[in-house]
Amino acid sequence: MKQTLADVVEIDLHKQPHRPLPAELRSLYRQEGETARREATRKGLWIAVAVYLLFSITDFLLISDVAHYTIASRFVVGAVALAVLEIQIHFSVKTDWLDRTCSGALVFGYLGWLIPAMMTAHTQNMSYYMIFGAIFMMGANLFFIFQFRLSVISSGIILGAFFLDLIYFSPQNPYYQLAFGTFYVSCFVFTSYVNWKLNRERYKVFLNAFEAKVQQREATERGKALLRLSNTDSLTGLDNRRAVDQKLREYWSDWQKFGDSFAAILIDVDFFKKYNDCYGHQEGDRCLILVANTLKDSIGQFDASIGRYGGEEFIILARVETREEAADLADAICRTVQSLALVHGQRRDGTSIVTVSVGAAFTRHQTGSKLERIIHEADRALYAAKASGRNCAKVFDPNDPQTSDESENIAALLKIATNEDLVSLVYQPIRNVATGRIEAVEALMRLRMLDGAAVPPSLFIPIAERTGAIIDLGRWAIRTVCRELLAHDHVPVVSVNVSPIQLKTPGFATSVAAILGETGVAGGRLAFEITEGLEMEMHSDVLRCISDLETLGIRIWLDDFGTGFAGLSWLRLIDFDTVKIDRSFLHDCSTPKGKAMLKDIIGLVRNRGHKILVEGVETEEQMALMREFRIDHVQGFHVGRPVPAESYRLTADLEQRPAGLVRPA
Repeated sequence: MKQTLADVVEIDLHKQPHRPLPAELRSLYRQEGETARREATRKGLWIAVAVYLLFSITDFLLISDVAHYTIASRFVVGAVALAVLEIQIHFSVKTDWLDRTCSGALVFGYLGWLIPAMMTAHTQNMSYYMIFGAIFMMGANLFFIFQFRLSVISSGIILGAFFLDLIYFSPQNPYYQLAFGTFYVSCFVFTSYVNWKLNRERYKVFLNAFEAKVQQREATERGKALLRLSNTDSLTGLDNRRAVDQKLREYWSDWQKFGDSFAAILIDVDFFKKYNDCYGHQEGDRCLILVANTLKDSIGQFDASIGRYGGEEFIILARVETREEAADLADAICRTVQSLALVHGQRRDGTSIVTVSVGAAFTRHQTGSKLERIIHEADRALYAAKASGRNCAKVFDPNDPQTSDESENIAALLKIATNEDLVSLVYQPIRNVATGRIEAVEALMRLRMLDGAAVPPSLFIPIAERTGAIIDLGRWAIRTVCRELLAHDHVPVVSVNVSPIQLKTPGFATSVAAILGETGVAGGRLAFEITEGLEMEMHSDVLRCISDLETLGIRIWLDDFGTGFAGLSWLRLIDFDTVKIDRSFLHDCSTPKGKAMLKDIIGLVRNRGHKILVEGVETEEQMALMREFRIDHVQGFHVGRPVPAESYRLTADLEQRPAGLVRPA
C-alpha cells in the first residue's frame, strides 16, 4: 500500500530542522555574505590607497628630502595592491585571500613608507611623524573586517617594525621611547581587543540571524504542512472536501471567464457498508485507499484533480471539451476500479468484486447557472447509475426525465402533493384462483401536476426515493388505505408497496402502529410489499424493522420475485406470507423454455411454504395456465384494472368475505 500524503504531512509536522555542528556554523559564518564582504573589501582597499597617497602631501611638508622616495613607494605599493586585488576578483578567488591581500597591503604600505622615511635628515620632524604609523595598525584591526588572527598578525608586524625603527632611528631619549612605545602598544592592545569584540559580536549576530532563519523556515514548513493537512483527507491522502470545493470554484471561474469547460464526476463505492460489515473497518479503509490510488493513477493523463467527497464517495474534476469525453472518462473510471478485482463476497447482485457507480455532469450554458448546479447534476446522474444496477456510469442528460430539470420540478411538487391533494390511490384487485373471489387489493399511488397532467409512477417514485419524500408519502398511503377501505371493511386485505428507504428509517414500525391505532384497523389486514431489488440491503436495521412489523400482524409480501439477485437470501431470512412472481415470467410462457422456468420458480417458492401470487394475468389462456400450476392468487388486467376507492366500493362484491387471506388479528 502506498504511503498517503497525509502520512507525509504528519512526518513533516514532527520533523525537526537540521541543526549544524559548531564547525559547520563557523563555515557557514565565513560563507555568509560572501558577496557583501568582497565588495566591502574591494571598496575599503581603494579608499585606503587613496588616503595613503594623500599622505604624500605630509611627506613633502615634513620629510621633503626623501619625499620623492616615500611618494614613489606609496604609488608602487598602492598600484601593486590594487592590481593584485582586481586580478583576484576577476578570477573569483576566495574572500579569505582578498583579506590577506589587504593585510599585506597595510604591512607593505607601512614598511614602504617607513624605510625610505628613516633616511631623512629631518630627524625631529620624523620623530613626530612616526605617530601616524598607528593608522596602519588601526586599519588592520578596525577599518577592514579581518578575522582576529589575521588582524593580530598584521598589526603585530606593524608594531614590531615600529619598535625596530624606535630603537635604531629615534633619538636616544628614554622618555620619548617610553611615551611612543606605550602609545603603540596601547594602540595594538586596544585595537586588537576591539577587533576581537567586533568579531564576537558579528558571530553572535550571525548566530541570531541564522537561528531566526531556521525558526522562520521551520514555521514556514510547518505552515505549509498544516495547510496541506487541512486540505488533505487523512485516510487516502487525496484532497478533502474543503480543497475540492476550492478547486471547483477555480474550475468554475475559468469556465465563466475563459470558456474552459470541465466535468464533475462523482464516484461511489458499491455496497461499501456490506464490505465494511463483512471484512472490518481496517479492510474497509484499505479498500478505500486502493480505490483512491487507482482513481488517481487513472486520471494521470488528464488535466484533472481528485478528492474524497465523504465516506465512500470520491469526486473528479476534469477539463474536457465535450460531453462525450466526460462519458468516456466516467466509463474508464468504472472499468479501472473493476479491474482491481477486489473480492466482495457479500454482494447479492451477481457480482463478487468491488465496483463503483459513477455520475458525471458537464458544464452547459444556462440562464441563472450556479456553481452548485453541476454538483447537483452529477449527484442526480450518480443516483441514476445506482438505480440502473450499479457498476456503471451515467452522464447527466437534461433531456432525460429521470435526471432532467423536470425531475426537480417533480421533487418540488412532491413536497406539497399531500397538502394540495395532488396524490391519490387506486386499487387493483387480487383474485383467489381456486374460489374466483376477490380477496385483496393492491394500493397504487398516482400523482398529477398542478395543471392536472398525470405523472407516471416510474418517474415520480424514484424521485421520491432520491429526495426522501417517499417517507411522508408512504405514511400518507398507509393512513389513506386504512381510512378508505379497511376501517369500514370494504376489503379483507390491502397491500401497500414499501420502499427500502422506509424500512431503513428509524421509527417506521412505530409510525405504522400509531396509524393502526388511530384508524382502528387490525395489523393482519395490511400487507407490505417489499421489492426484490438492488436497493434492498440485507442489514440488521431492515430485518429488525420487518420483525417489528410482523409483530404488529402485518403481512410481508415479496414483490417482483425473480427480477433481482437477492431473492433466495430473502426467502431464507424472512418468513414471507406471499411471494409475487414478476409478470415477465408469465409472459415468457409462450415458449417451452419460458414455461419450464416459471414452473421451476413456482416449485422453488412452494417448497419454502409461501403463498404464490402471479402478476400480469391479462388473458383467459394465462388464467387457465395459473389454474394448471395451482397458483394461489393472481393479479392483472384480466382480473381487474386499478380503480379509485369509490369505484371499487360500488362494484366489488363485499358481502362475501372469504378468509383465504385473512389471518386472525
